[in-house]
Amino acid sequence: MDKSTIIRTIALAIAWINMLLSNYGLQPIPVVSEDIIAEILAGLATVWAWFKNNYVTLKGKRQKDLLLQNNLTK
Repeated sequence: MDKSTIIRTIALAIAWINMLLSNYGLQPIPVVSEDIIAEILAGLATVWAWFKNNYVTLKGKRQKDLLLQNNLTK
């Protein structure tokens, strides 16, 4: 995985873990303090991670390698 995929995955995981902890009445991770902000953060992280081409499967990694070989990526 590339660096941006790892960052998006970590942001998504933190947002969802924080929202789940908050929903079950547990102490959330001190990234955000308000429930509304946590839900917005989770939504934005989900959209950000969902629409990016992460290449996390074996097929995706092969596709990325092919794109790199043909200089078709940024």
